[in-house]
Amino acid sequence: MAISIEDVSLEFLERLYEIEKECFRKEAFTKQQIAKLLMSPNSVGLVAKVNGEIIGFIIGALHYDNDQLVGHILTIDISEKYRRKGIGVKLLQEMEKIFAGKGVAKCRLEVREDNIAAIKLYSKLGYKKAGMLPYYYKDKHGILFEKNLQAC
Repeated sequence: MAISIEDVSLEFLERLYEIEKECFRKEAFTKQQIAKLLMSPNSVGLVAKVNGEIIGFIIGALHYDNDQLVGHILTIDISEKYRRKGIGVKLLQEMEKIFAGKGVAKCRLEVREDNIAAIKLYSKLGYKKAGMLPYYYKDKHGILFEKNLQAC
């Protein structure tokens, strides 16, 4: 299975929203929220394609925290039938390269405390637990993960 990673575009909005709903159901971003994220001058977005079909995506943003440029993964979504095939790893690693190329020192992301698969993935890729986020996901707590990109 050949996976290509490409820059995201607003023309993909409908497909991105379909995948977002599939992944996050009641906690999914709305189509308008995804569009706003993509149009932000501080955002970076990538899609994963197999045979020309978008099967996953990632959106990140850049911001300053205490005079340090930080990358923040806002969402990473893989269509259910393509999970556990290394696509999330490819998207995340490509985003980290882009962030590092822009001078980002640290990458952050949040995950539901009960999303064991995602927690394992982030830990495997070098992310460390940086804090708890009480009721971040309405009825569930979140975990803040960080990774130092300067060491990569």
